[in-house]
Amino acid sequence: MKIAIMGAGGVGGYFGGRLAASGADVTFIARGAHLEALGQNGLQILSPLGDARIQPVKAVADPAAIGPVDMVWLAVKLWSTEDAAAALGPLIGPGTGIVPFQNGVEAVDILTRQYGREHVLGGVAHIAAFIEAPGVIRHNGTMAKLTFGELDGRPTPRAEALLRACGQAGIDAALSEDILRAVWMKFVFLVGLSGMTSLTRMPIGPVREDPDTRPLLLRVMEEAAAVGRARGVPLAEDAATQQLAFADGLPRDMISSMLGDLRRGNRLELPWLSGAVVRLGKESGVPTPANEFVVAALKLHAEGAKESR
Repeated sequence: MKIAIMGAGGVGGYFGGRLAASGADVTFIARGAHLEALGQNGLQILSPLGDARIQPVKAVADPAAIGPVDMVWLAVKLWSTEDAAAALGPLIGPGTGIVPFQNGVEAVDILTRQYGREHVLGGVAHIAAFIEAPGVIRHNGTMAKLTFGELDGRPTPRAEALLRACGQAGIDAALSEDILRAVWMKFVFLVGLSGMTSLTRMPIGPVREDPDTRPLLLRVMEEAAAVGRARGVPLAEDAATQQLAFADGLPRDMISSMLGDLRRGNRLELPWLSGAVVRLGKESGVPTPANEFVVAALKLHAEGAKESR
C-alpha cells in the first residue's frame, strides 16, 4: 500500500513513522526545517511506547513528486486544511482514498467538494504528540490510536488494507461503521479539553475537579454535541456526559495541544474548535454561549504571540 502523508507533525509524523518503520511505503509531504531534517537525519520518534529512528525517510515538499497513491492522509493544522486539500490533486488516482486525521469536523466536507465523496473517508487520531525539534516527534503518554472508515460504513478493500498496514506496524487501529459519529464524538471531547485547558492555563485535572470549571467544561461539550445533532449526526443525548467521563480517566497533568501552542506563542486552532461550534451553531440555530465565551477570552491569542515578543 502506497501512502502519502500531508503534514509530518505530531499525528502524521508519529503514525507515519511507525508505518515506515514496519516497511510500509510512506512518503511525507513537509516543509522548511522539518523537511530538511527528515532528508538529512531521518525521523526520530520519542515515545513511552518505544523510541524509533527511521532513516532514510521519503519526504518531499511537492505532492507532484510522488504521483498517485493508494491512500492520502491529511494531517495538517486546521488553518491549513483548505490549502492542503487543494494541493492533493497529483496524489489522487481513480481509487485513491483520502482520510483526514485532524482535530476538527469540517475536512470531510472540504475534501468532498474538492474530489468527490467516493474518495473521502473519515478518521480520528487519539494521541498527544508534537514536533519537539525538526525531524523529532515527541509522544506524551501511552494513548496512540487510529479509527477510520468509509463514509457509508462499508468495509472496502482500501480501508481494510490500511487496517492491515497499521496492524503490521503495531498501531492500535480500528475500522468504524459510523465514522462521522466517531469524528464528532472526538470533537465534542476536544472542544472541551482545548477550550478549558487553554482558558484556565491548567491541565485537565484541576479543570475537572473544580466545582466551577467542571460544569463549564460539560457545558462547552454539550453545546458541541447539540450542534452535531442539529446537523444530522446521531449523537446520544448523553454524548457530552460520556466524554466528561472519558476526561475523568485521563492523566491529571494532561493538557491539550492548543494549550501547548498557547504557551509557546504559536497560532491556535481556536477558530476551528470552539469557533466552529459557534459558527456551525449559528448556521443550525443552536445557541452556544459557553463556546462564545471561550472564543472571546482566547481570540486575542489566536494568531500567536511570537511577533509581539
